Amino acid sequence: MRGAKSQPLAEIAVEAAHAGATELLERFRRGDLAVRAKAPNDFVSEADHASERAILAVLRDRAAGHGVLAEEKGVIGGELGSPVWIVDPLDGTTNYLHGLPVWGVSVACFQDTEVIAGAILEPLGGELFVAERGAGARWNDRPMRISDRASLAGAFLATGYPFKARGALDAYLGAFRAVFERAKAIRRCGAAVLDLAYTAAGVFDGFFEFRLAPWDLAAGSLMIEEAGGVATDLDGGRRYLATGNLVAGTPAVQHEMRQLIADFVSESVLDELAHDAALEGLDVLGF
Repeated sequence: MRGAKSQPLAEIAVEAAHAGATELLERFRRGDLAVRAKAPNDFVSEADHASERAILAVLRDRAAGHGVLAEEKGVIGGELGSPVWIVDPLDGTTNYLHGLPVWGVSVACFQDTEVIAGAILEPLGGELFVAERGAGARWNDRPMRISDRASLAGAFLATGYPFKARGALDAYLGAFRAVFERAKAIRRCGAAVLDLAYTAAGVFDGFFEFRLAPWDLAAGSLMIEEAGGVATDLDGGRRYLATGNLVAGTPAVQHEMRQLIADFVSESVLDELAHDAALEGLDVLGF
């Protein structure tokens, strides 16, 4: 049954991502956007809301009865046992608001205990990443594979700072330094969905970040796995959508990064350090 559904679900994700992107492109670098702070250094604009409305309109039309977990709208209940769409209408809002062309849209479909389809779109460059559980991942309609990096030594990595979980900063900086000393370079681009997509595509060899939201991780983590990579939480488990902590990359790079990070922080330790960064709406995913 799942195999029969997976292709249509991926198509819906792509259509929804394009609908959101249309709204974002119309508003990019427009100086009169309404903006408010959701929390310190965490902003939402009318562009985020317009993109999300467009995405939700597609989902209502193409996936009636399904649930939704969206960054701005929150939980929209669906029929019992139905798939749940996890929506990030604009990842990289701060970049977007400052005119930096590094931002994207992510739409994923979750059912039972796993993400089964997803799309990530970088609208300005037209870069489209799509994955289906058990059917591989594609970048601009070509097969996508993780890099062949066999060691953290010389690896090209991506990360993000835990700005929503300041209590975890010291642990993060310790882990960052340990990884930095082994890797070739680490980039912080400010849009986790793109970091994950480019890791799946073999541009980055690995990625790590703490206390992200499910909509940051859902589509990209599926892409990494379907492209031949590994994605786990800090303890090597698969609860990263619930905890927001992800270490991902080629099998060798991911393993070495996780070992180094474990010297500084674990899931239980991070819960104590960043208890104020709890995520809402996870009950719709069964967490």
